[in-house]
Amino acid sequence: MNETDLKSKQKKAVSIQGYEGSFHQMAAEKYFGDEVTVIPCATFRDVLKIAEDKKQSTGGVMAIENSIAGSILPNYTLLQNNNKLKITGEIYLPIAQHLMVNPGVKLEDVHEVHSHHMAIQQCMEYLGERHWKLVETEDTALSAKHVFQRKSKHIAAVASKLAADMFGLEIVAENIHTQKNNYTRFLILERIAEAEPVLNANKASINFITDHTKGSLAKVLTLIAGEDINLSKLQSMPIAGTNFKYSFHADLEFASLQQFNNVLQEIDKCTEHIKVFGVYRNGQEG
Repeated sequence: MNETDLKSKQKKAVSIQGYEGSFHQMAAEKYFGDEVTVIPCATFRDVLKIAEDKKQSTGGVMAIENSIAGSILPNYTLLQNNNKLKITGEIYLPIAQHLMVNPGVKLEDVHEVHSHHMAIQQCMEYLGERHWKLVETEDTALSAKHVFQRKSKHIAAVASKLAADMFGLEIVAENIHTQKNNYTRFLILERIAEAEPVLNANKASINFITDHTKGSLAKVLTLIAGEDINLSKLQSMPIAGTNFKYSFHADLEFASLQQFNNVLQEIDKCTEHIKVFGVYRNGQEG
């Protein structure tokens, strides 16, 4: 990365869902660098709203799926209904959960553990062996912040290492999550009007609606395979206001943009509607 590119990345201010110290912030820092400014949002809808506003941000970071929990379906709907943002990148972040306390607190002093319900479930094998009271909260990082603010000697939090570092907490048990191969995929969103084409793009996300004739979906999939493009994800989404009609979100991986453009032209001929969410670099590489 040259100096110009680095300065450009350092000026980024992106909206994220959750609080400072969250996994969304970790994803933003992994993609843009530690100098990125994050704008915490209560909901994913707010993430997109602020990402659209150039007076507040340069874009947003939004989780889209988890290797254990699966797709975050409402976020696909948000993408489908948005016409101001595009996907310009992605990041795959390993989700590591740690048990943290205020400095000096020992494991035997803990009576309660606070965290988001998903984090608690991810760590239930470890937490279930203890006789602690488990308290569900709205965010892992917020739980860590509350432990710090209360200076509690009897409450621990389950959160990220970033949260522990930010709030000066001590990790008393590392990697307590049951499934060690746990990744969340995050999308990088930028405004269509300002986003530049991604160099060496090899992945795209699209949404299409077939004409619902017999074999129409199979025809689309055959066209994709015929162009030697890897269909890495296919997600059906119900179309609001219809009786059991669906649109399809597809992630396509290719060796060249020409492959993608070719298949896009062919798919367009046999679908009622097609929308390109973004063309970008595969985040699993490197």
